Amino acid sequence: MDKPKKHSWRFRLHEIIYEADTPAGKVFDIILFIAIIVSIIFVMLESIEEIDNKYHTLLNTAEWAITILFSIEYIARIIAVKKPSKYIFSFYGVIDLLSTIPKYLSFFLVGSHSLVALRALRLLRVFRILKLTRYIGESTNLIRALKLSRAKIILFMMFVFILCVILGTVMYLVESGQDSGFTSIPRSVYWAIVTLTTVGYGDIAPATALGQLIASVIMLMGYAIIAVPTGIVSAEMVRTNKRSIETNTQTCQYCMARKHRDNAKYCYNCGELLNED
Repeated sequence: MDKPKKHSWRFRLHEIIYEADTPAGKVFDIILFIAIIVSIIFVMLESIEEIDNKYHTLLNTAEWAITILFSIEYIARIIAVKKPSKYIFSFYGVIDLLSTIPKYLSFFLVGSHSLVALRALRLLRVFRILKLTRYIGESTNLIRALKLSRAKIILFMMFVFILCVILGTVMYLVESGQDSGFTSIPRSVYWAIVTLTTVGYGDIAPATALGQLIASVIMLMGYAIIAVPTGIVSAEMVRTNKRSIETNTQTCQYCMARKHRDNAKYCYNCGELLNED
């Protein structure tokens, strides 16, 4: 298998697109970052009927320009890697495709019966906002911390659900027959969830003194419960940062692995040579 030559056009393309430590890579990322933000703004403006009716042609033309830019980027990313399937079926590869194809599908979905489907497909362009995560350095640590915390968070959510069922049942027993909205256990559980999360829609409210006392306790518990998952993730992020090693933005051309050490010569995932001096 051919090794990537340092001065080959494919190596230079890969360096520009997949790495942000070089001047050309930084310029590319900034341009793409701005294009993503602008495209999201256009999608939002198109959803406002008054603006879309007045500036539809302008918005459509601008969206086509951005779609073509993202299409070129998508093709360039495929060309720049040794194994295109690694990128095409990766998370970012799927997101890049989903955020690009809706505009092209408008060619095939014509006629009044397709307008609803077309409107839904156009909203897929909002997926471009997920492309921003590759430009946010700390997103990797946050995602890793969430993954490591998922067992504790799931266990905590199960505890909260059980607590809401119990509190909802208690409130149904206390408030039933008082014409206060607690007409069934599921509806009372809904009230307990809304109250425990401190949302408080106000569509159901206890009428008895005992019910109001219980509601007050639940409201106070809500503030403490909200802090628990935040503490779990924060603690995991601190541990993750302590374990983190100085890395760069270099991406392997063969397996698309990222976050290599600054002095690494070979990919930690597939063992292929990263650069040839």
